Amino acid sequence: MRILLRAVSGSAIAVLVVLALYGPDASAASGDTADIPRWRWPLAGSREVVEPFRAPAHEYGAGHRGVDLGASIHAAVTAPADGTVAFRGTVVDRPLLTIEHADGLVSTFEPLRTTLDPGDAVSVGQEIGLVDAGGHTAAGALHLGVRRDGVYINPMLLFGDLPRAVLLPCCEPL
Repeated sequence: MRILLRAVSGSAIAVLVVLALYGPDASAASGDTADIPRWRWPLAGSREVVEPFRAPAHEYGAGHRGVDLGASIHAAVTAPADGTVAFRGTVVDRPLLTIEHADGLVSTFEPLRTTLDPGDAVSVGQEIGLVDAGGHTAAGALHLGVRRDGVYINPMLLFGDLPRAVLLPCCEPL
């Protein structure tokens, strides 16, 4: 009888684990991107990514924590989403602007010349500044970095430009 109860208990635990991992709420808990908002592209014209996002292997590792967008110097940059200016200033050799958005998202644009001040509210589509020179980007390119709850994410996720990964069979039968 004890062996039967242990077998039933073990089966019940296994079922609960499967439901927790694959039940209706599992996608939200597993970091699915369905809850990431859709942003508006910050530059007029075609969408050109000069340098893509490259996640670092660890918190202090090498990588590219944003995307460099093709633009020209003095091109107008617009807010991709509603938010509040958190920082405006020069860091090392480049002017930048940081905006806090809903859902724990923070965007940073560099090099960007702007007249906005911390505390200013911005609306999606509102001009926030002009592409300037400086920093690591090519002349005229705009670097856009995004953090979500303090962790850098690929900004392209917010523009709906990243197709989902699809696993394909690795080998044809011989």
